[in-house]
Amino acid sequence: MVLQLKDVTKRYRDFVAVNRLNFTIEKGEIFGLIGQNGAGKTTTFRMILDLQDTTEGTITWDGQPIKSVSRDFLGYLPEERGIFPQMKVEEQLYFFGELHGMDKNELKKDIDFWIERFDLEEKRHVKAETLSKGNKQKVQLIASFIHKPAFLILDEPFSGLDPVNMELLKNAILYLRDQGMTILFSSHQMDNVEELCDHLCLLKRGESLFSGSLLDLKKQYGKTKLTVRTDKSFEELSKYPGVNHVKLERDSQAVLTLEDESYAPEIFELLSNGNYIEKFSLDYLSLHEIFKEKVGAGLV
Repeated sequence: MVLQLKDVTKRYRDFVAVNRLNFTIEKGEIFGLIGQNGAGKTTTFRMILDLQDTTEGTITWDGQPIKSVSRDFLGYLPEERGIFPQMKVEEQLYFFGELHGMDKNELKKDIDFWIERFDLEEKRHVKAETLSKGNKQKVQLIASFIHKPAFLILDEPFSGLDPVNMELLKNAILYLRDQGMTILFSSHQMDNVEELCDHLCLLKRGESLFSGSLLDLKKQYGKTKLTVRTDKSFEELSKYPGVNHVKLERDSQAVLTLEDESYAPEIFELLSNGNYIEKFSLDYLSLHEIFKEKVGAGLV
């Protein structure tokens, strides 16, 4: 089963929110949809969810128009969270599972599993309004997939989470993928996208700047990030051949951005002068750095 968007456009009178968007998500894949606020991510989610019609183009699931597929195949965690404040945690999860036609006895095993996995055992019988933000988010995440959908959309699932809860959620997403679930998610935290996704689509003002594998995106820039440990000054490093930018960090570490990787051997010779170098590492730019380059600095 795959999700496919082909030439999808959403227009509101004279404003084009999404323009001729194309991408395919394979079964059991985690796919990232990234872009700054207003790029068209939520509009795209709403069209996939059939909450809004496309102006042009088609969205299909396993070759069938998305409108004709039972809603039970789909799970959704919206960016704007919404669980019932007066309802107890366990009751919430039974409620959302039964909405999708699941039997209460069938749900019990999975609810017990996820409550334990997300460290919510002591919160099982408390009202949702008493939970911390992180625990509310965990409950709503469980509610989005407790019916075992084939396809799951997560809109900013890591927003506002502390590192411990963020790691719990990441591990849960990887677990769901390993169980065969297909996952589409958005995040402004590029390190999470880089860690979880093999493929992604980068949006800017409703248009795709790139769609494909993360490695292919990085290869567009080449290995231009050189990290070294040296006592050379900013001025000295800036004068080396092929160096576009120098950033000095702690512990005598410097990050050099090169025009291309062909300059690295010459810089190595200049830095080492035949001696040992503690650190000399050439790598691709991070997704965070590429995002700033493509979309604009300061928007992550």
